[in-house]
Amino acid sequence: MSKRRAYPQPQYAVPQSPATPQFNQGYGMGQLNQNFNAMNIQQPGQPVDPAGAANMNLQAQANGNYPSQYGNPAAQAAAQPGAQYGQASQYTQPAAAQYSGSQFGGAYGADAGAAGVPVGSAAGGGYGYAAGGSPQTGASQSLPLNQLYTTDLSKELPPSISDLSLPPPPLVLPSTSQLIPTSVTANASPDYFRSTLNVVPTNSSLLKKSKLPMALVVRPYNSLHDETEQVPVTKDTIISRCRRCRGYINPFVSLTEGGRRWRCNFCGLQNDIPTAFDFDELTQRATNRYDRVELNHSVVEFVAPKEYMARTPQPIVYTFIIDVSAEAINSGMTSTVARTILESLDRIPNKNQTARISIIGVDSALHYFRFKEGLDDAPDMLIVSDIDEPFLPSPEGLLVNLEQNRKSVEKMLLDFPTYFEGTANKHFALGPALRAGHKMISSIGGKLIVFSSSLPSIGEGKLAVRDEGAHSGKPKEAQALLNAADSFYKSFAVECNSAQVTIDLFLTGTKYQDVATLSNLPRFTAGQTHFYPSWMCTKIEDVNKLSKEISEHLSMDIALEAVLRVRCSTGFKMSGFFGNFFNRSSDLCSFPTFPRDQSYVIEVGIEENIQKPVVYFQAAVLHSTCFGERRIRVMNLAIPTSAKLDDIYASADQLAIANYFTHRAIEKGLSSSLSAGRDYLTKSVVEILNVYRKDLVPGNVTGSSPLQLSTNLRMLPLLLFSLTKHLGFREQRVPADHRAIALNNLGSLPLAQLIKSIYPTVYSLHNMPDECGLPEETVQINEETGEEEVITSTDILLPDPINDSKASWETYGLYLIDNGSELFLWVSGDVVPGLVQDLFGTDNLYALQTGKTELPEFSFEESEFNYKVRQIIGKIREQKDSILWKSLYIIIGGSSNEPIEMTQQRDLMALRLWALSCLVEDKSQFEQGYREFLTSLRTKVAV
Repeated sequence: MSKRRAYPQPQYAVPQSPATPQFNQGYGMGQLNQNFNAMNIQQPGQPVDPAGAANMNLQAQANGNYPSQYGNPAAQAAAQPGAQYGQASQYTQPAAAQYSGSQFGGAYGADAGAAGVPVGSAAGGGYGYAAGGSPQTGASQSLPLNQLYTTDLSKELPPSISDLSLPPPPLVLPSTSQLIPTSVTANASPDYFRSTLNVVPTNSSLLKKSKLPMALVVRPYNSLHDETEQVPVTKDTIISRCRRCRGYINPFVSLTEGGRRWRCNFCGLQNDIPTAFDFDELTQRATNRYDRVELNHSVVEFVAPKEYMARTPQPIVYTFIIDVSAEAINSGMTSTVARTILESLDRIPNKNQTARISIIGVDSALHYFRFKEGLDDAPDMLIVSDIDEPFLPSPEGLLVNLEQNRKSVEKMLLDFPTYFEGTANKHFALGPALRAGHKMISSIGGKLIVFSSSLPSIGEGKLAVRDEGAHSGKPKEAQALLNAADSFYKSFAVECNSAQVTIDLFLTGTKYQDVATLSNLPRFTAGQTHFYPSWMCTKIEDVNKLSKEISEHLSMDIALEAVLRVRCSTGFKMSGFFGNFFNRSSDLCSFPTFPRDQSYVIEVGIEENIQKPVVYFQAAVLHSTCFGERRIRVMNLAIPTSAKLDDIYASADQLAIANYFTHRAIEKGLSSSLSAGRDYLTKSVVEILNVYRKDLVPGNVTGSSPLQLSTNLRMLPLLLFSLTKHLGFREQRVPADHRAIALNNLGSLPLAQLIKSIYPTVYSLHNMPDECGLPEETVQINEETGEEEVITSTDILLPDPINDSKASWETYGLYLIDNGSELFLWVSGDVVPGLVQDLFGTDNLYALQTGKTELPEFSFEESEFNYKVRQIIGKIREQKDSILWKSLYIIIGGSSNEPIEMTQQRDLMALRLWALSCLVEDKSQFEQGYREFLTSLRTKVAV
């Protein structure tokens, strides 16, 4: 029987719409619609659908008073089992508008009028265009860009967090900017390629004056697997490139001389159209060139001919370096890793059956396994004790074809833990093992995947435990604890990069691992560091997490021997590079293997005045697929220009800007001190507010609030403030390994995951609408019958997030916190027994198992609420672009009726503090809250 109860509901006060003193209080919808098209232009003459930018003032308000049985937990506990779950109005998130061609849907619509003040003319700034898409001298009509709206941050508390899920301000381009005006995919989706500024300054002085960074966020792959990411691929190997700048033909070129030549949109040089451009080799027939994918799509893959190959594409290679010291054996890591690799062999990308594999066990010696190629016999274990000059003990049989030696590999992995059972060897010679792995695969390239539970303690690259007590939380913490302790790890990583070898780390255990030093190995080889503190095989949740992430990692469709280069219009240069790779030259980034779960930031400088109305950027990744085909993935981005500061601010992308500032803060924190990183973030906010107040607030009225900012940037101060409280930057003492992995993740996470890490997502579950936790349903009209049809998708509907503040919580609520790495299910201390019964199968709150665990599983008929909550958790864990498996922690909140023994549980108290640290808007014992932060900004912003 379905159990549904009416749980108590929180109430939310709706703040008055803020407005600057010199303007009327907000705008009505009628007034707003008059300016709507000017604010979120898509195409000249093409209207914007206001539905694409719903009201963004999203503070919810429940209806008046609650019925008496809902008003207090005691009364509610007696509610009838058949009663409905109570519902409070949720924060309504506007559906993210679809990206259409060169324009992303309207982002900052209705609320801009209600909560902000328009600045400048309704048409914005821009350039006039002649029919050919070039600047028209003396043009009487200019292309309207996004309009600037002003918001007073001090009057927007709590902040409108729904902005964090919106697309960036639209890219406003003339219809003539692209070769095929009807193409809706000519400009890159921000999921792949986005700029911090969607209107580019025309000169460096304007960029400097704005205090906004100009950078590109590049993420060539959006999924771990090719089948879930449909990127158009050319049908032939014809690649047309500019003879001067080497840019690839794209949707923004123009054809000249009757279509015989094309003009490069980067440097302006005319190039010949290839003779076979209009011919299909397969059908031996002429084709329509305007159907070619490279002229229609901003993101495309070219199949590369032989001249793009320095050598024949190599097979994918995995060398597993496994810690077999006493620490690793006793913790169960060794057996867990061996079993997981065994169970994941079918998931390794091996479509052409060329994948190769080798395994090295490591303690104070190197344990190689020599396979008898072509036979099913178990391999021989060869031990090399000389770790000062490690060598390969056999010329063959160490690195073998997986398909041809499958049974031998399976036998070896099945028996692997028994080879080292009962060992007392406490050493771990990681450096020599890496040297050996490098020798084994350097002629081919591939991956060295390290599984470790111990600090490298012997041989080259041995490390010692650092004195955390003397430096943690102190001014010199970064130099003493967060930088590499041995130069070997960077220099060796650079060697590996040049040999097309990537290193990935999976670090487990209960002791210090020196993540700060070891993470240099993946950082310069395009790999990743995965850290599992306090890992033990006796905890099934620990085993599940490690196994799932290893398996997903091995299944990833990686690219091999890759390089990334970004080209741009004349007048720009790439001036800074951030991410896990090695910068081989001034503009060439080298990736031995290209991962699918990372992104990169490239800073752009302006070298000369820009005269063109539109500028272009193109990122290209030359790589070999894991099935042996050489390809180039190309992404194109066209951005309008302006000489007006208000245009620059009106089109700034706050999420991309936060990404850039994150990288810069990490750089400053590690090179100087963590406090320098925090100060840099605060200073950046102050500088932006100063510029806005001085140059963009209408009339610069004396006495007006100093905390005014454009509506599209109103989340930026919150994000940068939240970043100062992140584990990587916070002032309190943090274990060095935890701090190091936090900074490592901040420097490599894709943008959506980065924002969640900075500003965690909180869901209120006790009052979520009935449809949450169930598949989404949409109603469509059948074109033949004219009748309505309900279409059920496979996506689970999630509740709308609430603010990261206890002010949004009730003492009887149930909340789910997603900080990007873990999930916390907070069961408030005064929660009603009915909710506990429905969710956990018992009404005794203090009988619940807390900490890392899972919810009991009930069917929909047994407990609808339990089923929905588990569906929501499952949906959050489901990530097509990340190997991460988020562990669930169940936490019981405090209460005046709490038994004394609960307050004495140190683990529970620590869990509470950990979860509450995700409420970044709140003040804590050591850190200010967002409200106090805004107050402090008032004194720093020049009046």
